[in-house]
Amino acid sequence: MKSLLDQLPKIVADGKREAEQILERLEGNFRIGLQTRELVVPSRDTNWQDFLVEAQRSKANLDPARMNRLIYGDNLLAMAALLAGNDDMPSYRGKVDLIYIDPPFDSKADYRTKITLPGGDLEQKPTVLEQFAYSDTWKDGTASYLQMIVPRLVLLRELLSDEGSIYVHIDWHVGHYVKVVMDEIFGKDLFINDIIWKRGTPRGNASGHFPHSTDNLLLYAKTQDYYFESVYTEHKEGYIEKYYNYFDEKLKKYFQPTSLLGHSGINPEYEWRGITKPWRYPKHRLDQLDQEGRIYWPKESGMPRYKRYVDETKGRPVQSLWEDIPPVNSQASDKLNYDTQKPEALIQRILEASTQQDSIIADFFSGSGTAAAVAERLGRKWIASDLGKPACMITRKRLIDQDAKPFLYQHVGDYQVEMARSAYGRKFRIGDLADIVLGLFGALPLPLEENPTRSLGRIPRTKTLVMVDSPNKMTGLATLRKALSLRDNHMGGWDKVVVLGWNFDPSIGHDIQGLNEGEKLEVLVIPPDLFDRIKKKGTKLKAEEVRFSSLQYLVLGDVKRGRNGDKETLTVPLDNYVLLSPEALNLDEASRAKVQDIINKDPLALVEYWSIDPDYDGEIFRSVWQDYRGNRDNDDDPLRVTTVALLSGLPVKKGTRRVCVRAVDVFGFEAEAIVEVAG
Repeated sequence: MKSLLDQLPKIVADGKREAEQILERLEGNFRIGLQTRELVVPSRDTNWQDFLVEAQRSKANLDPARMNRLIYGDNLLAMAALLAGNDDMPSYRGKVDLIYIDPPFDSKADYRTKITLPGGDLEQKPTVLEQFAYSDTWKDGTASYLQMIVPRLVLLRELLSDEGSIYVHIDWHVGHYVKVVMDEIFGKDLFINDIIWKRGTPRGNASGHFPHSTDNLLLYAKTQDYYFESVYTEHKEGYIEKYYNYFDEKLKKYFQPTSLLGHSGINPEYEWRGITKPWRYPKHRLDQLDQEGRIYWPKESGMPRYKRYVDETKGRPVQSLWEDIPPVNSQASDKLNYDTQKPEALIQRILEASTQQDSIIADFFSGSGTAAAVAERLGRKWIASDLGKPACMITRKRLIDQDAKPFLYQHVGDYQVEMARSAYGRKFRIGDLADIVLGLFGALPLPLEENPTRSLGRIPRTKTLVMVDSPNKMTGLATLRKALSLRDNHMGGWDKVVVLGWNFDPSIGHDIQGLNEGEKLEVLVIPPDLFDRIKKKGTKLKAEEVRFSSLQYLVLGDVKRGRNGDKETLTVPLDNYVLLSPEALNLDEASRAKVQDIINKDPLALVEYWSIDPDYDGEIFRSVWQDYRGNRDNDDDPLRVTTVALLSGLPVKKGTRRVCVRAVDVFGFEAEAIVEVAG
C-alpha cells in the first residue's frame, strides 16, 4: 500500500479536477440552486410587525443579495450554488471577505446526537447524509479526509475576494498535510500565519506522549492585498504602573519613553542633533516631533526617546500564540451542548483582525453557529452551512435568541439529482432514477409499453402498483390523484398503490387524510441519503438495506382571528404531531421503545421548533413567530414547546388569512400545515 506522501499528489490532482468539473458545470445549463425554506424574522424583535407590513408592500426586504443565510446540505453543493448564483441571487464569486472553517477530524469520535425527552435521554446516530462530514465514515483515514477537503479548498478560494483571507481550524491529526495542500492551492507566498490556540489544560496524564492541548489555525490570503488589522489585549496587571512612570508636566499625562531607532541596514543612518544612528523616522519628522514636545531628552547625556502617552496604548499586540482564550466549558453562558463548539472570543478575534463592517464572512462547517452568531453581533454579513440537521436547528435557535436580523434558511436544491450524477457519471439521466428506486424498494418495473416514463413497478406476487415521483417536483395532491387513477384503471386495475416521493407539498399529510383511501394508498419517503450510500466505493445496496419511511405531518386545532383596536390577533393551537415510523430512525431498540411511548402519550413533546407565517403567499415562508424547546419566554418547560401561539399586533387584513405553520421535530424532520381563516 502506498504511503500517504506517495498518495498526496494524486489526491490533490483529483480534488482539483473535481472542483474544475463543478466550475465547468456552472457555465452550462445545469446549475445547483438554493431553495429558501424559511425567511426567519426573530420574534424577539419588537419590530416584527413593522417588518411584516413592509414585506407585504414590497419584496425589497426579501432581496437575497442583502440577507444572511443559513444553508442545510452538503457544503460542496452549497459552495457551487453560491458560485453559480441565479436571477434572485448574484454569484458570490470573489465576494466573500473571510472564510473560517473547522472541519472535524478525530478518528475515534462518535458523533451521536443526544436528545433529551420527557421520558429520558436518547442517542441518535447521524444519518449517512450527515455522517459524510464525520471522521468515522472516512474509511481510509487521513487520505479520505484530504480527498474531501481538497475540492472544497479550491472552491473556497474562488469565493474569496481579493482582500479576503481564510482560517482553517485543524488539530494534530492532519495539520501538516493540510498545510502542504493549502500551499499548493493558495501559494506558499500567501501563507500568513500558523496560529497556535491553547484550548485548555488536558485532564489527567497522557501515556507515552505529551498531552495534546493545542489546535492550529492556518491563515492564508487570496492575494497580497488582503485586509488585516492588528488586535490587542489588555496589558498584564501592573504593566502600566511599571512602564508608564514618567510625567509630562505640560500635558499632565504619564508616558513611556520608547526607542526612536530603527534597524541597522534597513533604516537610513544619518546625523541628527549630533547623534549618528539608523533613525526610525526621516529627519524632518524627528524635527516635527521635537517641536510638538513628543521627544524626551534625558537630563544627563543619553539617547532621545519618543513619548508614548498612557492614553495612546492599545494594549499588547496579539501574536501567533493564543493562550488567553479558554474553551467552552460546562459553566459557559454560551454553552449549547454541541461537542465541537468553539468559544465566541476565538471567532471575535479572527473577525476583528480580518474583516470590517459589512464584510461578508462564511463558515461551511458551521456546527453550533458560533461564526454566524459573532458576525451578527459585530455587524458583519454571514453565510453558514452545515450537513447536520441538529447543527442547523441549534444555529437557527441561537440566532433567534440573540435578536438577529431577518435571515434565510435554505436547502441545497436538486440534491438527489446531483448525487446521482456523481455516483453514475455524466451519462446519467433523471429517468434512470426510477429504475434504481424501484429495484431498491423490491419492485419490478412494468413493461416499457405500459410504462413509457419508467416510473411504474409492481410488487411481485401481489396486486400492488408502485409509482416513483420525480426529484424535480413536489409530490402533492395532483400526484396522489394520478396514482389513484392508475390504481383503478391501469392494466385492469390494482388493489393498492404505493407512491414513493423525494420532496413533498406542505399540505401532503392533510391531502392524504382528505382522500380517505385507507390502506389502498400508501405514501413513503425515499431516503434522502440514498445516493450518498450508492456513491460510496464498494457499496452495493440491497433492497432489504434501504428503509422507505412514512410521512410525518402536523395537525392544527381551531385557528381563530380576533380584533384588538386597529390591530388583529391570531390564535394558533397545535393539536397533534404524527411522526414517521420509529423503525426508520437510527436508534437502538430501547430508544425506539421510548419514542413509541411518547408517540402514544405525548406526541407534541417531539416538536423541537415551530414557527408561523400569518400571511403565507405560497412562495416565501416568513417566520415571524417562533417557539422552541428551552425558550422560557412562552412557557417554563425546557422540554416542551408551547402548544398555543398568540400573535398580537397584526395589521388588519380583509378577507381570508392564509396561515402556514412549520415544525421541526427532535430528529430534524420537518412538517407543515396550512389553514385558511375567514375574516
